[in-house]
Amino acid sequence: MSETPADLAADLPSDLIVVPARFGSSRLPGKPLIDIAGRTLLSRVVAIAREGAARAGNVDVVVATDDPRILDHAQSLGCAAVMTDPAISSGSGRAWAVARDRAVAPPIIVNLQGDAPFVQPALIEALIAALRGSSCSVATPVVQLPWPALDAMRQHKAASPFSGTTCARGADGRALWFSKAVIPAIRDEARLRDTAPLSPVFRHIGLYAYRFDALRRFEATPPTQYEQLEGLEQLRFLETGEAILTVAAEAMPHTMSGIDTPADLALAERLIAEHGEPQLSWV
Repeated sequence: MSETPADLAADLPSDLIVVPARFGSSRLPGKPLIDIAGRTLLSRVVAIAREGAARAGNVDVVVATDDPRILDHAQSLGCAAVMTDPAISSGSGRAWAVARDRAVAPPIIVNLQGDAPFVQPALIEALIAALRGSSCSVATPVVQLPWPALDAMRQHKAASPFSGTTCARGADGRALWFSKAVIPAIRDEARLRDTAPLSPVFRHIGLYAYRFDALRRFEATPPTQYEQLEGLEQLRFLETGEAILTVAAEAMPHTMSGIDTPADLALAERLIAEHGEPQLSWV
């Protein structure tokens, strides 16, 4: 009997979505367990991960935490969870700690931060598909900003210059650079505003899919010069010659960078009140 595509996929090593979920946030301790409009933050992110995994196919989901309370909650949601070293300071480091200990190395690892309750599952699917069909080391999403959104970013950066990240990308979708500055600089902006609804500026969304070996090399390499100057981990890949593929995404009504403060919690609940619950299969 010939094998079906599903049979063939089942014989391949599984890709992996890791949800790093630390208890020890200085500004919002225990935030994975905090309630947002009737559901914990972690349950929201696990639901996103599960739906993204189902869409992509042949993908496992694991919560990586530093606290037994979060471990217990993840397991109560029916999600696999592991304890990782509390000294690990980054989501990529926690994702690597899980991936390297798998019995079979996952070809692709997605780092879905545990404080990102509004990531679209279709975007996770798109990143995994992009890496499966590419020779690049990393895939990450970007959103092309309409002019009003660019104006809002500039205004926000006047007060908080290191909030928000922009990306310059090539015609083939490969990232040329990321910066906390607004790039590129735009000559003859008034003319461009009259001729196109979208600006040439792309905002970066902090979601990553890595190849196993690329993440291994990243974690084995000390922080690089521009990475430290900009405060952007992804520049370590570019500075060491790794190719990052950017995937264009649509701006969504539930848009925020992450949940770090009580004000962020209030914003998340306001977005849900205004735009409704994300369409997810809740656990």
